[in-house]
Amino acid sequence: MTVVIGYVPNQYGEAALHLGLQEAEARKLRVVVVNASRGDAYVDKKFVSEQDLTDLDERLTAAGVDHRVHQAVGVDIGDEIVRVAEENHAELVVIGIRPRTPVGKVLMGSVAQVVIMDAPCPVLTVRPDVL
Repeated sequence: MTVVIGYVPNQYGEAALHLGLQEAEARKLRVVVVNASRGDAYVDKKFVSEQDLTDLDERLTAAGVDHRVHQAVGVDIGDEIVRVAEENHAELVVIGIRPRTPVGKVLMGSVAQVVIMDAPCPVLTVRPDVL
């Protein structure tokens, strides 16, 4: 069984990683960190660079958790998190959330909404300002 963590290199991803690692340790589960991009822009600040990917892997190793980092390009991010959760028989998915206006949700969609509605297991959402 696993904890799947949706990760972006910002305060929301860090909050999800922090809480996801706590849950994995408490439940004695392995971790799969998912970082994805739709691939529709030349620069995607939410996609982890090669160096940051190495740093993330080192952080997870230092935390002593059995882990894997999964990256994908050209996918719907919410669908990819759900797919990885299904593939890994996840016990829990952890994602960071941020405030969105109703118009922003309509125009851009909501990764959180897709994950919450479609995940095969409970989803734990976290905001950085409540940690």
